[in-house]
Amino acid sequence: MNYIYEPTPKFNSVKLFNEWIILLVVAIVLFLSSCSTEPKQMALAPAPMLPVATLATGEQQTFVDYPAAIQGTTDVEIRPQIAGAIEKIYVNEGQMVSKGQLLIQISELPFKAQLNNSKAALQAAQAAVLNAQLEVDKLTPLVQSKVVSDFQLKTAKTTYQIALANVEQAKANVNSAQINLGYTQIKAPSSGYIGRLPKKQGSLVSPSDPEALTQLSDVNQVYAYFSLSENDFINFNAKYEGNSVADRISHLPAVSLVLADQSLYPVKGKIDMINGQFDKTTGAITLRAVFANSKGVLRSGNTGKIRLGLSHDNTILVPQSATVEMQDKIFVFSVGKDNKVSKVAITIDGKNGTDYLIKDGLKSGDQIVLSGLDKLQDGQLIQPEKKVEKVAQLISKK
Repeated sequence: MNYIYEPTPKFNSVKLFNEWIILLVVAIVLFLSSCSTEPKQMALAPAPMLPVATLATGEQQTFVDYPAAIQGTTDVEIRPQIAGAIEKIYVNEGQMVSKGQLLIQISELPFKAQLNNSKAALQAAQAAVLNAQLEVDKLTPLVQSKVVSDFQLKTAKTTYQIALANVEQAKANVNSAQINLGYTQIKAPSSGYIGRLPKKQGSLVSPSDPEALTQLSDVNQVYAYFSLSENDFINFNAKYEGNSVADRISHLPAVSLVLADQSLYPVKGKIDMINGQFDKTTGAITLRAVFANSKGVLRSGNTGKIRLGLSHDNTILVPQSATVEMQDKIFVFSVGKDNKVSKVAITIDGKNGTDYLIKDGLKSGDQIVLSGLDKLQDGQLIQPEKKVEKVAQLISKK
């Protein structure tokens, strides 16, 4: 058997190395191509289109509300000045009464008896005066004739003086009894509305009773009391002219009253009183505004809010929606000439509805982004959507 010998082919290492190099170059090219795709796409992404406004200064007015308590110009408790039983009540709860009108009658029988006793005591005292005068008249000539001693005459004159004093005391008792009898008729000290009547006919009343017979409120005009903090009062004084408190009050503008249902009372009021000192407990000072109330809409005990208007000259108005609050600071995005935005901190001078009054950080002519702030970053390029001359044109009327 013959064997044919075939030699084993040689391994071509050079060719394999070249193929591996080619694959490596292709992989590197593909990798670099994939890495450069994203930056090109980001560079080609269009800048966001956002609304931009140009700021302008102008006169603005802000309003600040302060809780107020309303009282009638006359707001008094009606209390008995004598003890006794109610004989009759002449008015109803909530009734309008006039000054001097009879409200309640307390039984006058015991007080009439007291008056009669006082008058009788006065007559007895007057009779005693006459008797003492007769004694003096009798002793005077006897003393002059030295029939009786001078001591007896002096005693008679002393008795006469005592009798005169007793007459004056009896007169005072009569006057007191007449006053007490008058107190049995309880009359209205002023015109106004009657409050609740917790005591009924037949009830015993006394000046020491903890509860009043009723309340009387004159609400033809009402007082609205409200308080300002120390800082608010300093700003309040700085806003209005005047060399004295009275002078400053005369220059104060009319104020509005916001009722409990948030509606405005149709008649404006006038501040007519500023308290002389701050409350040591609350650190606030009380002011009073007076309002006409001819229709009786307001009653004593109502609550509301006094709305003060403050004028601001040469101020800038910015919507709150165009601001961002971070770490107790407020920012806006200002637009530069190259349409790049920058975050600017602003200082607030007050509020007007949903808008901020700017004290510092912006000036007239600056441009700010109005919306889409959550997508912005400092230094980002934007496309202004529409520019307006005044930001106030984009703000609804208050």
